[in-house]
Amino acid sequence: MTFLDFCRLHGLMIDYLPPPGVWRRYPTEDHPRKRNGAAKYMGDHGFVQNHATETAVSVWKSDRPADIETQVKRRQNAGKTQAAQEEAARKAAWIISKSVPFEHDYLFNKGFSGMKGLSWQTDDAVLLVIPMKVGDRLVGCQLISPDGTKKFLTGQRTSGATFTMNARGPHILVEGYATGLSVRLICESLKMPYTIHVCFSAGNLAKVAATLPAGLVIADNDASGTGERVARETGWPYWMSDVVGEDANDAWRRLGTFRMSQDLRLLLSQFRHRA
Repeated sequence: MTFLDFCRLHGLMIDYLPPPGVWRRYPTEDHPRKRNGAAKYMGDHGFVQNHATETAVSVWKSDRPADIETQVKRRQNAGKTQAAQEEAARKAAWIISKSVPFEHDYLFNKGFSGMKGLSWQTDDAVLLVIPMKVGDRLVGCQLISPDGTKKFLTGQRTSGATFTMNARGPHILVEGYATGLSVRLICESLKMPYTIHVCFSAGNLAKVAATLPAGLVIADNDASGTGERVARETGWPYWMSDVVGEDANDAWRRLGTFRMSQDLRLLLSQFRHRA
């Protein structure tokens, strides 16, 4: 399959190869008046994403063997990526070593008054620090400012990385940290064990689900429908607020722990005897 055919398979309306090495935007069949499609051509491989229907980039590889120069560049790029990831992991470990429990404004704004979170004092602000691991290995961290702005460390690995809470019960996947804290309170109110995986994005949630045997998804009710679509694609049961634009933290703050626990009780009870 050619790169153009691969792009068209993903719904991009494209007639000519884009210039090598740069992302270009294109209309899509589902939204022909918008440029919801993106493609990057690299000669022997390329990248495509239809932002209206996909949460992750799809990779195309040529059927033809790569030439020697391309193979060398590929190895060099892989080495640079690995070096950047290792440096990010070291920086994350250093940040965590400098962090202390603190009643962070972000937690207060999300409804967790009096709760302390691991926090790092910089020259400009106090940042909430969420360690990110793949398995038992620290790969980076998410930093959250008091106003809710979130960022990862430059070069860090995010694919497959999670922040896990408790790890004594069935798997529950969420996108955001505040959502995870809300679900944890609900599980504890029901006296139910849990293993909550904060996945940081819908695309990564799908990747994490693929590595686990079974569980429950707490989906964000995005206006785009991305949260529910990804939840359905996992094949797992899922819960989602009936209000567009809400995640489970928004719903918890609106409804309270008791009403939320009643909504989730039946879904969670089916995992009561699973580990």
